[in-house]
Amino acid sequence: MELGEVRKFGAALPGVTEEPHHQMMSLRVSGKIFLTWPPDGSRVHLFVTETRARELATARPDACALLYWGAKVCGLRVELPVQDRAAVEGWIEEAWATKAPKRLVSARKA
Repeated sequence: MELGEVRKFGAALPGVTEEPHHQMMSLRVSGKIFLTWPPDGSRVHLFVTETRARELATARPDACALLYWGAKVCGLRVELPVQDRAAVEGWIEEAWATKAPKRLVSARKA
């Protein structure tokens, strides 16, 4: 999966906006960032729980690494491109659900 496909999938989730974030771009839901990427498009940062980030980084070291904010794990760094489209889409939706209002998450599951 390339950056363009990541952006398109993420932007199609309910309530999502695309906005600048310092030197990067971000996808947000209800003003909360769930995905960012640098200008070179080489990777994306997904904001999932620390537990989930550790699970994914361990399970998929070929594509994922822990993302830190200082000494704290704040999410997952995914190096692009990633061949497993279904996995990446699942990770994006999981990051979105972590930040989205419960009503949006419930409506998406319905």
